[in-house]
Amino acid sequence: MRTRRMEYFVIGLFAGAVGGIVLGLLFAPDSGVRTRRRLANEALRVAEAARAVADRAERAAEIVGSRVDHYLGRDEEVAWRKVQEIRDGVKRYSRTVMTS
Repeated sequence: MRTRRMEYFVIGLFAGAVGGIVLGLLFAPDSGVRTRRRLANEALRVAEAARAVADRAERAAEIVGSRVDHYLGRDEEVAWRKVQEIRDGVKRYSRTVMTS
């Protein structure tokens, strides 16, 4: 669910950036050289922002993944302890029945 929201955010970020660049070009009174230079600078800025968002999303995914691994590992430990307790209980019961 969070991944889907992050995808929508990144798509919105790019759509907004592209829309802003296009509108800027349409209404810019500058020469072609200056406009292209500004366009290149703006594209670099958007790329850097997208990289930063992607890095944050990757770090968040790593944190969530490690937490899931931690909790799954804990559940696995508890399950193995319960299995061992059941085995021990069955052994004790078997000894009790055999000695009776």
